Parts: sequence; structure tokens; C-alpha cells
Amino acid sequence: MRNALAFIKHYWYGRKRGEWMDPVSFERWRERRVVRHIAFVRKHSAFYREWWGTTPDAQWRDFPLIDKAIMMQHFDRLNTVGISEAQAWAVANAAEASRNFKPAIGEVTVGLSSGTSGNRGLFLVGSREQAGWAGAMLGKMLPGSLLSRTSIAFFLRANSNLYESVRSKRLAFVFYDLLDPMTLHLETLGRQQPDLIVAPPSVLRSLAEAVRSGKLNVQPRRIISVAEVLDPLDRAHIELAFGQTVHQIYQCTEGFLGCTCPNGKLHLNEDLVYIEKEFVPGSSRTFVPIVTDFSRTTQPIVRYRLNDLLTESEEPCPCGSPYTAIERIEGRCDDIFYATAMDKSSEQVILYPDFVTRAIIGASAEIRQYRVIQTALDKWTIELDIDESRGTLVKEQVRLAIAMLCERLQCQMPELDFVSYVQTCGTRKLRRVERSYKL
Repeated sequence: MRNALAFIKHYWYGRKRGEWMDPVSFERWRERRVVRHIAFVRKHSAFYREWWGTTPDAQWRDFPLIDKAIMMQHFDRLNTVGISEAQAWAVANAAEASRNFKPAIGEVTVGLSSGTSGNRGLFLVGSREQAGWAGAMLGKMLPGSLLSRTSIAFFLRANSNLYESVRSKRLAFVFYDLLDPMTLHLETLGRQQPDLIVAPPSVLRSLAEAVRSGKLNVQPRRIISVAEVLDPLDRAHIELAFGQTVHQIYQCTEGFLGCTCPNGKLHLNEDLVYIEKEFVPGSSRTFVPIVTDFSRTTQPIVRYRLNDLLTESEEPCPCGSPYTAIERIEGRCDDIFYATAMDKSSEQVILYPDFVTRAIIGASAEIRQYRVIQTALDKWTIELDIDESRGTLVKEQVRLAIAMLCERLQCQMPELDFVSYVQTCGTRKLRRVERSYKL
């Protein structure tokens, strides 16, 4: 019964999108939820109890931050159900090896993060939280009523009891394992004829190309991008092929953080998480999120500093939701580029991923796909998918666009090494802008 109530409550919140109360009342509601959550966590998590010391619960914004390294270092004492890191790794690794993602520890689902930052993280989700997640996900992202029949195709590196929890008599859920060949997926997808396709942008791009070439004939009601940053170039190709807006889900080990409204604008899920904004130097809208998830108790996430860069929308969303609207998920803090200042001072110049993206895709309409990797302080490798007969001209246009960017930012032009675009394997997250060298 508790699980059913959690599902219904979060489904209702998801459908209402914050419209059920005015902004002032909503802020008071969130604050009460956070403080109540903090009291529970302090009582049941030995790690947090020591980490916060005697700071009053109402002053939770003064608590010290945590990150993935701290969470994993104190995993055993941080979670509230007594599951050890060794136990969780054993279950997660067995599931990865067998590709059978059903096993759990009691009623607790165990999962792995993708490890794009170089170190993988574990996550634990209790049965009540799982029901709440399913309710929130369906309430926010299902295009029709929960009572209508809907077929969902879900592409990801690994399945989970969490994802399977959306399955019901009216919801047909089919998991597509990215370790399997795409040709096999195209055949299965054609037979399924899904109403929803949920996949990383790199996979959606492949499906879009299959649609345009006639290898795939599907007419989904909604396309949802997950797991990777949705690049403007990929968005344009996918929307053209499917003839509809691409929606997004912003989710990671630390929680279900955001999703798009019916207008296709990404909003933070502020009915589930409280996100503080650590604005980056030189920007009034781009920030690093500090997450407190007041909907999770099994593995509490309190004042957890993510490694992501989000840019807040300049204008409010016409949907009317009070939830913060996000213009773009730019990427990871690890993928901020640095360059030598024009005057060769000791201070390095920051180039945010969005700057690089806009320079590349704005340089030429003939660029089909790209990747930019900073391999040294003043050296970039640029992968381009272009018509070779036009290669010289397009590369010169890209070089000029980057030169103009560097002049605007008053930094020295990097050495550019142009190579052919390499298709990213489906099990590895695509990062269009990536810094591979250590500062």
C-alpha cells in the first residue's frame, strides 16, 4: 500500500508540474520537505550524522558538500539500510556480466553509474523510492493518460529493476541492450512500433538516419533523449527525421533531476530535488548544481556537488511551471577547455563547452557530426564528418570560427589537428566536447 501511495502521489505531482501552488507556497513546501528529510537522514545515516556535526537541521545549507569520491569512500555508513559496498559491487558486477538486471538485495535495487568521469559509482533504490520514481517519470513524460495503452522502447547500456518498474498491463516496456548490434534493434523496433522511444542522442541519431534512409519505419508519439548531452546539431537531425520536438530526461546516479515540459523546455524537478546553484566565473546563468534529493532515503543525497554545467534560461517558460527552466546542459566541468591568454600572462582563459560547440556548428552547415578533444593546453583534435570533396573549405571555416572565438576571449589560437570523425561505440557515452589532458 505504501508503494502504491508513493506512485500515485509522485504521478500526480508530475502531471501538475508545480501548478498546484503559487511560487511562495511552493518554496515553503520544499523547505519543509528538506528539513524533515534532513532529520530522517541524521537519525539513520551514521556518516551524515558525523559529517554535519551539531549544525541545526534548519541550517542545512551550511552543511559541508559531498561528491562521488566522498560518497563511495563512506558508502557503508552513508546508506540507511546496512548494505556494504562489497555486497553492492558483487550484485552489480554479476548483473553486468550476465546482462540479467533483475537481482537485488532484498527490496533494494543496486545499479552502476556509467563512469564517464573515470570512476563508476553505485546507487541503491528502495522499493518505495522505486514506486515514486516510476510515478514521477510517467507523470512527467508520458504523452497521454496512464490509462491508455503505451509501448515504450528503451535503449541504454544496462537495464535495471528501476526502469522495469514502469511496466504494467497498459505499459509495454522493451529494453534494447546497447551491446547488441543496431541492425538487430532496427528489426525489433520495426515490429514493436513503439509510442515512446527513449535513448541517448547518439542512438537517436542512428535511428534518425535509419528512418531517413528507409531502413526503419516507425511513428512514435514522443522521442526522449537520455544519458548524454543533447547537442544542437544532433537535435536538429533527430527532429527533422521524426518530425517532432526531442524531449529530454536529465538523470544520473544522484537522482531524477530534470525533464522537459510539454513545450519541450527542460525544467529541474524541484518537486523531488532541491538544487543550489554555484555560478561559474564570468556568468550569471551558468552554474554547477548542488543537489539535495528529498525523495530518496536509502542512499541519501544531501548537498552533493555534481560535475555538470547547466545554463539557466533567460526567459521564463510559457508552460507556467515554477520549476527552474534550463536552456542547455553544457557538459561536465572536466570538459571546460583552457587556453593561454593573449598577453601570455600566467592566468589561463576559460572556454566553456557551449562556446566550442557553437563555434563548430556555426562554422559550416556541411558538418554532419563532430568531436573536439583538447589534448594539451594549446592543442585541439577536431573530428569532422564531412564530404571529403569539401574538406579543405570546411576545415578552413572551422579554423576561422575558432580564431574568432579566441580573439573574442583574448586567448591564443590553439594548434588544430583535423581528423576523420570516429563513430562512438554505443556503450560509451558520446561527448562532443572533451578535455583529455590533466590540468
